[in-house]
Amino acid sequence: MTPLEAEIRQRIETEGPMSVADYMVLCLTHPTHGYYTTGTPVGGRASANREGGDFITAPEVSQMFGEMIGVWCMEVWQALGCPNPFTLAEIGPGRGTLMADLLRIAGAVPEFQKAADIHLVEISPALAEQQSLTLSKDASHIKWVHDISALPDQPTIIIANELLDALPFRQWMKIEGRWIERAIGLKDNHLHFVTRPSSLTETELPKGHAACADGTIFETSAPRESLVETIATNLSTRNGAALFIDYGHLKPGFGDTFQAMKNHGFVSPLAPPGHADLTSHVNFEPLLNAAKAQNCAAPAPTTQSNFLLSLGLLERAGNLGHGRDKQVQENLQIAVNRLVAPEQMGELFKVMAFGAPFSLGERWPGFESG
Repeated sequence: MTPLEAEIRQRIETEGPMSVADYMVLCLTHPTHGYYTTGTPVGGRASANREGGDFITAPEVSQMFGEMIGVWCMEVWQALGCPNPFTLAEIGPGRGTLMADLLRIAGAVPEFQKAADIHLVEISPALAEQQSLTLSKDASHIKWVHDISALPDQPTIIIANELLDALPFRQWMKIEGRWIERAIGLKDNHLHFVTRPSSLTETELPKGHAACADGTIFETSAPRESLVETIATNLSTRNGAALFIDYGHLKPGFGDTFQAMKNHGFVSPLAPPGHADLTSHVNFEPLLNAAKAQNCAAPAPTTQSNFLLSLGLLERAGNLGHGRDKQVQENLQIAVNRLVAPEQMGELFKVMAFGAPFSLGERWPGFESG
């Protein structure tokens, strides 16, 4: 039994069943036993070997992903009136690979590069150390902070890839017509999914809930909505825009999406606590509503495939492969396929943006309309 599991068991025995959200917070961010605070979970290009870690994110698949995000940031900066200075912040920067690729391509617009006040928002000391190594040639110009509240009060562009899925969420199960909270308790001396007395009201449920059979799961995440609301509030007074890329769905739905990743495969979220990445699929609709409620403008969300292709992914791949040998060109094709193919990341991952004031109008890079 891990020290973290022992602590979780003690809390359950003392306080009763633990919400999925509280369990997730402990597993991922416990100061001495948390998955993010004690390890380097992301594998890929910046790791000691090609795989490494427990999972691979899009920036680790190819430099082209970070470069396309860089293109988006530069176009948005220009649309915002080229503010100087401005904050360029990444929340949850992984190994720093995305920012490294972004800053390299940003050299094409020196004014953007010079105006950028770069901040990385990171809670993990281990990952911050890895980011510093990855960004060694730019590290003297980068500031690390633990929370978005530490970002300067100036125009801001925020990016985040696979951040929202790792924020705490709660689960609700329909039992005899009521939606009761699904929680984590002890059964036969093992961590086990149980229920606890909390319940959802009619107004908190999406359309179609009445037709759901008993045992159906519904998920909510107040921390995700709170983060978006905070960012949108800041942007509405500072000027700027935010970009979030994550796997999930554009409309509320039902189903259990709680999952754990270890060694590039799925494992049980309950064993062993603190040794695997815990996530769930993101519901983007309430997040966009939260941003709009703070007077932010937002285009209709899109898929990662549409977003990257619209920004010029194929053209970039062609440029990188021009005049190179067959192996390089094949590797580029494999990377493009992994990023945009429907059966890979292309359709599962969605892209959401919002900003204020309405200086971007109807034109949002990578999106079809405002």
